Parts: sequence; C-alpha cells; structure tokens
Amino acid sequence: MTILIGNAPCSWGVEFAQDPRNPAWRTVLQECAEAGYKGIELGPVGFMPEDPVELREALDEFDLTLIGGVVFRPFHDALKWEDDVLDGTLRTCKSLQAHGAKHLVLIDSISPRRAPTAGRAAEAEQMDAVEWAAFRDRIAEAARIGVDHGLTVGIHAHAGGFVDFEPELERLLNEVSDDTLKICFDTGHHSYAGFDPVAFMKRHMGRISYMHFKDIDPAVKADVVANRTDFYKACGQGIFCNLGQGDVDFRMVRETLLQAGFDGWCTVEQDCDPTLPGTPTDDARANREYLQSIGF
Repeated sequence: MTILIGNAPCSWGVEFAQDPRNPAWRTVLQECAEAGYKGIELGPVGFMPEDPVELREALDEFDLTLIGGVVFRPFHDALKWEDDVLDGTLRTCKSLQAHGAKHLVLIDSISPRRAPTAGRAAEAEQMDAVEWAAFRDRIAEAARIGVDHGLTVGIHAHAGGFVDFEPELERLLNEVSDDTLKICFDTGHHSYAGFDPVAFMKRHMGRISYMHFKDIDPAVKADVVANRTDFYKACGQGIFCNLGQGDVDFRMVRETLLQAGFDGWCTVEQDCDPTLPGTPTDDARANREYLQSIGF
C-alpha cells in the first residue's frame, strides 16, 4: 500500500483556463516540484498544453506525474451540456489518456440558485424529480465517457453546486452504478457543507478512489456561511487555510485511509484568489511538510 501526495493548479489560484490572472503553467509545474510534490493535476482543461508532446516534456523536466483532471462545469444546466460540459469532458479525457493519468473528477460548478446557501443545507433549493433525473443522467454519461477512456471517475461535492451536501452526494451514489462512478472525496468541501469528513469516509471508503485534501478555517467558515458570501470571495478571505490549521482532523483522515488499505494519490487543493498577494509556493511547501509530520 502506498499513499502518494500531489498538488493542483487551484492551489496557485487557477480556477478557469483563460483567466488572465493565472500564473504561467510552467511556473505552476516548477513551483509544485520545488515544494516537494511528485504529482500534479491537469487543472482546467486548456490551462496546460493540450499538445501531449509539449506537456510530456515539461512533466519530465520537473519530474512530475500527471495524476488526473477535473471537469468543473455546469452539469445542472441542460443548455450547456453539448458545448460546455461535454466538450470539457472529452478534452479532459483525451489529455489524461495521453499521459496515462488515472483520475477523472466530475464537479457540478457553482449555480446562482445554490451559491447563497453554501453551508446551509436546510435552506438549499432542491431540483424537482424530472430535473434531478436529467442532471443525474448527464453526470452518469460523463462518467461513462471517462471509463471508456480507461479512467477512474469520481464525483466531487462542491460548495454552491447541486451536489454539495452529504444527502445529495449519497443520493447520486445510490442512483449511479459504482462500476461507473466512484468518489473523489474532498475533506474541505465536506466540512464547508457542514458535515463530518471522517465520518463520511468511514461509511464510504469502499467507493472512495481518490482524495482531495483541503482544510477549513472554522472562523472564516462561520462568517461566510452566516453572510452568504460568494465562494470566490470566501477563498479570498482564506476559508481554505493551510493543512493542520483548520477543523479537518487529518490524523484521523490518515488513520481511516490506512485502515481501509487505500492505495494511490491524495492531492492537496488549497483554492486561493489569484488577485490577492499570496505565497502559494510557501503554502504548498508548508502543506507538504505538515503531511510528512503526521506520517504521509
């Protein structure tokens, strides 16, 4: 059994491929490697080169493995399926397959209908039965595409989307075959939603194929939930603090993974606001050192 630790471009503020505030993709690779990581995610498709030769040369230069990639698109919006969600899914799968990466992560992106109730499960708007069925089927179709490309596909709950809270995640898991859809479990988003990450892990370790490590500053969480703060503004307020400084019990996360015989990658994701001054490389290094200090 081997647990490997990677990082992701979102830790450098990269959320959208064409955002002019993004750092250069080679800078992210270089700083990720300098911080002590051996693997990195693709980031939003289009951020890193889609030419496999160009990207392979850079990965080799910095001694990095491509772990996987995220499709962070509006699965909740039927009108955006063909040109947005499906396009992003196919391009991501193609890039991951070209590099022998393993993990495709599906995330329903933030919806204006759900953004104000991030962290407020009792108040969140729910889809009706017809809308939910179509939403579920789009996720299942994207998962099948990933499997057809030889990838392991995980659903990832995310603040402000329609798979945010634990009951929604478990409903989706009950309705889509585990042959097709696993879980990419994000410790921070589960805490943001108001649920216990370790308790969920203990119930569902058999279906968790991949981990995202985030920590949550409880004081910032209380403030942004109370004030219905926009997700990206919450990132700017530092809701995702360095690992070990928030309310996620990473020692118990480690114990749960070890007891289950988890084998594979756990990726640090410390979303930050690229418009604000910060030290993503210092944070990445501190996060790696913290994980090493508790046995990862």
